[in-house]
Amino acid sequence: MTRYLVEHRTTYTYDDDVTDSLGVGHLVPRELPWQRVGAYDVEVTPEAGDASRDADFYGNTVVYFQVTTPHTELAVVGRGEVEVVPPEVDTDAEARPWEQLRPLADPTAPGAWQATDFALPSAAVPLHAGARDYAAASLTPGRPVGEAVMDLVHRIHADFDYDPTATTVTSTVSEILAKRAGVCQDFAHLTLSALRAHGLAARYVSGYLATEPPPGRERMVGADASHAWVAVWLGGDAWLAVDPTNDQRQDERYVTLAWGRDYGDVPPLKGVIFTEATSTRLDVSVDVAPLPAG
Repeated sequence: MTRYLVEHRTTYTYDDDVTDSLGVGHLVPRELPWQRVGAYDVEVTPEAGDASRDADFYGNTVVYFQVTTPHTELAVVGRGEVEVVPPEVDTDAEARPWEQLRPLADPTAPGAWQATDFALPSAAVPLHAGARDYAAASLTPGRPVGEAVMDLVHRIHADFDYDPTATTVTSTVSEILAKRAGVCQDFAHLTLSALRAHGLAARYVSGYLATEPPPGRERMVGADASHAWVAVWLGGDAWLAVDPTNDQRQDERYVTLAWGRDYGDVPPLKGVIFTEATSTRLDVSVDVAPLPAG
């Protein structure tokens, strides 16, 4: 078990007063069999006159707030402790041929009704022909699903460059395939499109990845970042979480925030403001600090 103190700080700065700010955030990690969440707060400055928490359709914790105090800077900070162990994966489920795990082909299979939504196209993840063709080399007939998915992950990691300048938050699967570059969100969307185009169910997972400093260097507070990866349905309640950006399976370094069909379901923050401001600056700082076991 690994314990972390997580802090995700988002600051918006405006060149004129904002008189009303309404926000929705996915900033509280999920309680899961492999993840225990301690006291976890979301602080809004200026103080929100109205704030609440609820669960969305996928069971994620969602924070709502409204700030009506005029302000030129808004800070939203999610902070708390999380304990994580590596998720257990059913090895028998991993060994099943991938063709047996298409919920739309067999909707009566155990758990298929929960996976169906993740086998359908979504706003940011179409059933793209190019992604389908790319995945075909991994999803060969009769291949065990765990082996096929990991092969796809290896290939994406090898064939696509990590380049923050190559894409934006609205980049499409077509652009990612054309540029052969992107960031974790892009690689997650590409993986989802590739798997869903073959009938598999896969969900977009948002969270954090604890990083180690280079040898001889101290940790830089706030130098971590939000991360995205993918979980593939293995039948029943079993899922396999994989990270194409780092070519690996999810382990105890991954803190799970939320999951949905794509990024659009689970952005850290979104909202509406009322203002005469003509420019905005966004600053984000994430820190995932290991804590002593206890």
